[in-house]
Amino acid sequence: MIPARWKNRLKNWAWAEDMAFVPTIVPWQPEYQMQRLQVTRKLLETEEEAAFPLGGATPRYLYLASNHSNKWGHRRGYRIQILSFAGKPLPQESPIEKAFTWGRYHLAVTQRKEEEPSSSSIFNQNDPWTPTVNFTDFISNETIAGEDLVAWVTAGFLHIPHAEDIPNTVTAGNSVGFFLRPYNFFDEDPSFHSADSIYFREGQDATACEVNPLACLSQTATCAPEIPAFSHGGFAYRDN
Repeated sequence: MIPARWKNRLKNWAWAEDMAFVPTIVPWQPEYQMQRLQVTRKLLETEEEAAFPLGGATPRYLYLASNHSNKWGHRRGYRIQILSFAGKPLPQESPIEKAFTWGRYHLAVTQRKEEEPSSSSIFNQNDPWTPTVNFTDFISNETIAGEDLVAWVTAGFLHIPHAEDIPNTVTAGNSVGFFLRPYNFFDEDPSFHSADSIYFREGQDATACEVNPLACLSQTATCAPEIPAFSHGGFAYRDN
């Protein structure tokens, strides 16, 4: 397993979002109940609340939000999406486990501190019984609301060599890590403004419409309908 550290040098708030089944009375048959999915949203206010043990339940959406909003009124932030299928961590009853306590957590969010630059130390391997850095000391009941935050992510997997690893091990299915995905950071999908890919070979005229459709985009755009301005929910939209 490999620990990773990601810091954000702004005032941030850690939010957890998920789905839960909520008992609901059937409107047309009040004597019956049904289970309806509902979004749950929770502000993680302390380091202990934002520490998720490996193998335990982790919110499917965990993101760090700033105090700036997009045009829809949602706080701009980044979601931490983890891809990992690590096994059990080192047993806590092991006398050397204190040197690898970062392995206890799938994800932890703490206050950023200069005296906590990494979750471990190269010196831990020399004396794991009394390690130089014990990651569990980073997690206390301190607030993480509106603070400079650090997200500690642990990703790993088990690979047992087998015949298909000869002469090389394939990448597909053997990759782990995490993504930092914009979460309400933009007003809309930024790729919407990206031009389509164009493929042409040597000797072809890149300005010809049949080779490069973007070369004739101005002609195509003249056929596009003009959408009148409209508003909904307090937001105005105008097609430019």
